[in-house]
Amino acid sequence: MARKALLIGINEYQRVNNLRGCGNDVSNLFSALSDFAGFTSGQVRSVAHDRATKAAIENRLAWLVGDAAPGDLLILHFSGHGSQVRDRDGDELDDSLDEVLCPFDMDWDGSFITDDYLREKLRVPEGVVLEVILDACHSGEGSSHTAFPASAAPAVDPNRQPRFAQPPVDIVVRHAGEQLPLRRLFRDSRPVSPVALWSACAEFQTAADASIEGVFNGAFTFFFCKHLRENPGILRAELLRRVKSSLALAGYSQVPELSAPESLKSAAVFRSP
Repeated sequence: MARKALLIGINEYQRVNNLRGCGNDVSNLFSALSDFAGFTSGQVRSVAHDRATKAAIENRLAWLVGDAAPGDLLILHFSGHGSQVRDRDGDELDDSLDEVLCPFDMDWDGSFITDDYLREKLRVPEGVVLEVILDACHSGEGSSHTAFPASAAPAVDPNRQPRFAQPPVDIVVRHAGEQLPLRRLFRDSRPVSPVALWSACAEFQTAADASIEGVFNGAFTFFFCKHLRENPGILRAELLRRVKSSLALAGYSQVPELSAPESLKSAAVFRSP
């Protein structure tokens, strides 16, 4: 039974604004995997900053899911910008938008990782447990709202920045004033195998890149790892409850989500049921 984890963190971007906490997210989660889930360095691959190009991410995703077999535990963590682009294949009948993860070489002409690509790439055989952790904007389910929320504007607090790459004006104009019910990565065409999908925020929200205790982190990843350290073996549902509570108490508006079958919610994080 194989155990693999892919950790992606991008502070530096070629064409969109930089972030500050994503590299620390990678270090934080690697430490948690090593200390509390028994992962060895050989079972974990990471790619960060200017090395996290679209091609590099796609190459490592192939490593993550390649040769997957029943009983395997696979973990994908992405910390960086999320955004939205106009749907190009006609499958987004509700909102005409694809949600995307932004690599280092992000541009608006195709250099991004779409939800459609991930959904197809992360199809794994029955019996594989896949844990996906997205600390980026628009990573959850959410409800009806305008296409590009006002919260995507530059942060007023210099210690808190949204992990959202603002689309260019032509994309914004196409959807101005529309009510667009956005949707979740695995809501349709769900892989056969069980998936635990952690989202740093609802799909209409932004996720914070924030200074916490004097160090920049993703707010969601910081509290996720904090509660895992305090409660090794914590059940996924309880971990979600504690992370939600900590974010609210710290004054963050984002509401994290967990989409998973009950068998995974009632099992320990980074564990099979």
